[in-house]
Amino acid sequence: MISYDPWDREYEAYQSDYKKLFVKCMAKPLDGNVEFLEKNIEMFTGRYYAVACANATDALYFAMVANDIGPGDEVLVTNFSWVSSATCITRAGATPVFCDIDLDTYHLSFDSIKRMVSKQTKALVYTHLFGSMSDTREIEEWCKEHDILFIEDAAQSVGSSLDGRKAGTLGDCSVYSFNANKVIAGIAGGGMFLTNNEEMAMKVQSLRRHGKVGEQFVIPNGINSKMYLPNAEVINHRLGNLTTWQLKRQDLAKIYDAAFKKSPVFTQSQKPRSMLQHNYHKYVVRFEDKETRDFVKQGCKSSGVFKPTIHYDMTISDNPVFDTIDYRKDDTPNAELAAATVMSLPIHSFLEESEINKIIDVILGMI
Repeated sequence: MISYDPWDREYEAYQSDYKKLFVKCMAKPLDGNVEFLEKNIEMFTGRYYAVACANATDALYFAMVANDIGPGDEVLVTNFSWVSSATCITRAGATPVFCDIDLDTYHLSFDSIKRMVSKQTKALVYTHLFGSMSDTREIEEWCKEHDILFIEDAAQSVGSSLDGRKAGTLGDCSVYSFNANKVIAGIAGGGMFLTNNEEMAMKVQSLRRHGKVGEQFVIPNGINSKMYLPNAEVINHRLGNLTTWQLKRQDLAKIYDAAFKKSPVFTQSQKPRSMLQHNYHKYVVRFEDKETRDFVKQGCKSSGVFKPTIHYDMTISDNPVFDTIDYRKDDTPNAELAAATVMSLPIHSFLEESEINKIIDVILGMI
């Protein structure tokens, strides 16, 4: 069975490096200083400040709290993403306002954003989905004109760039994720908050330490969101391989692209490759209708070659957690169609071309 998870193969290739890291870490407190990783991320992105957190969900929550977003405020967010793109809003006590997507990119629709803005709108969470990016300059300018905080959810897009703009550098602040399923993963997840605003960065540094400023606990809503040293060392090591691994995923994606070009399988819209450097955190295809998607999904599962996964099988607002939470929602037919028709195919830096071709043969054999 072809796996979505690269880390067993990655460990086999780099196990001598990891043994050295283990020895290095065991000679220090496991909750030691991880500033070295923050500095490397600052150099990598060009952001002035990077603040390591336990995970990207916390980092998104801190973006809300550090900007005094809470009860009575509204935050615009996509209705097609992982649920934490929106639960960070409710966790801060604010109201999520779900917007539709553009079906060719799966990213927020500017038309939907403009329909749903209100006097209570304080922020927008823009999620770069599956490792791709869209041109957000017009939306960023619109946010400035309306005094709306632009939060870039770049959790899935470490290493991606568009027109020379790196994911993690857009808007007022950004977040990265180092969860186990990401292109750069820690051994226990991990997240990073990024900004050029010193005051915002200082608040997040306090929030991740129970709201501690100096020796006193001052800022409310702080939590324990530290990144442990072994995790930071593993992330830092893997960052050194990011370019090589990303080129490999891009080469594998080209094989998928070519195979599906003349088939009734839709792929995520691409800019010319010179403009968009996609990290291919996910390779997501879409079928004409739910019946076809479910038929192909079952056939792939029965083939024994790979077990398909779906990202995501429902809109965020359809999750039961929102049955008891106040929110506003635009009509989101594109988000609903995507949830009913998408399927994710295996792609990672340690897959072989022969494995990709087996996956393609199984899918094309059913449509």
